[in-house]
Amino acid sequence: MKRPTFLLSLAACAGLQTTLPAEEAKPAPAAPAPAKEEAKPEAEAKPETKAKAESAGGHIFAWPFMEWEKMKPRGGTTQGSEVTLFEGAKDSWKKLHEPGLAKQEQDRRAILAMAGNYRVSFDFTETLGLAENFKPTRPYFSWGTENVTVIEDSADFVSLQHSLVMYFKDEKGETSGPHVMKHWRQDWTWEDPELQVYQGDMTWKKQWTPDRKGRWSQAVFQVDDSPRYEVAGTWTHDGGLSTWRSDDCPRPLPRREHTIRKDYNVLSGIHEISITPNGWVHIQNNAKVQVDKDGTRRTVGKEIGVDRYEEITAPELAPAFNDYWTKTNGYWKDVRDTWATILKEKETFSMKDTYDGKQLFMIHFGHAAKLEKGEDAGDNLKHAQETIGHFLNP
Repeated sequence: MKRPTFLLSLAACAGLQTTLPAEEAKPAPAAPAPAKEEAKPEAEAKPETKAKAESAGGHIFAWPFMEWEKMKPRGGTTQGSEVTLFEGAKDSWKKLHEPGLAKQEQDRRAILAMAGNYRVSFDFTETLGLAENFKPTRPYFSWGTENVTVIEDSADFVSLQHSLVMYFKDEKGETSGPHVMKHWRQDWTWEDPELQVYQGDMTWKKQWTPDRKGRWSQAVFQVDDSPRYEVAGTWTHDGGLSTWRSDDCPRPLPRREHTIRKDYNVLSGIHEISITPNGWVHIQNNAKVQVDKDGTRRTVGKEIGVDRYEEITAPELAPAFNDYWTKTNGYWKDVRDTWATILKEKETFSMKDTYDGKQLFMIHFGHAAKLEKGEDAGDNLKHAQETIGHFLNP
């Protein structure tokens, strides 16, 4: 099954922004001029406005909110190759639904089912704002191709490494690639006794988890393997639907918001991850919160998000990732181990956004690039420890 081409900005990916469908990159056709009686405040917009927007190719979600022309999504700008979706049910889906599984094992198989080669889409829109005369920012929509690989697996712990694997088309329609970029990581721990909880202001604090029986924590790490958030939740398996639902979880702003918003500093929400026959879906219900240094909290709005992972058979992603990982995994393991030591030893820690004018991922990626080229990059562990140390506040 063929799908349209995707768009991707490599630089944006490093900042956790990915792709946008090609058809979204084109300006939507102009809507018919509204009749005079339709020129009313947005709260009084008539239902036919939605029909006009849809016929003109507008992106409508949870209408009514504001005029559809102003809701065109933002995202990437680079064109890539077509993808072919996998048909049928993955083997991991079938293993998840084998009869007689113990609860912990069924949970673990649901987590393992998230591994694969995917077309991924990220769709976020604001649902409400609490400022007077609130006007939402444009929705965010992007997508790309991503490999998710199991890098650790035991009865009580699973680690999944995400990596973008991308093919680009130039103005002549010629394809280049694959280009591999290490993306985020998720670690799952059974009955985790403690969590690293985000406090705002780039600060994390270790917290005890008394309510952990029968639950899994999900720890999410940035592209540079620095912590992002960690939260506990429960897997349920009912009527063929396997879903993990988290507690409320504070975390730093994602790049899609960090670059355009200054009115809040914590994104706090509930996650739901559901496994499908050909992938998985991650739904977020988030509050946008300003947390001051004295602990004062003020919610400025809310958003919902849907991240969809659909298995693909073409283009091939795993060979390119495996080649990259073979050359660089030794360094990335040193980075992970360095962070594991910090998280074990420190009750709380905070980070700088930049050091010597660079962000953390830039320095790590530069070192990994040397290894990928076969160059002598020096002592990997020393480089990992010194680099991370530069970004930790005393």
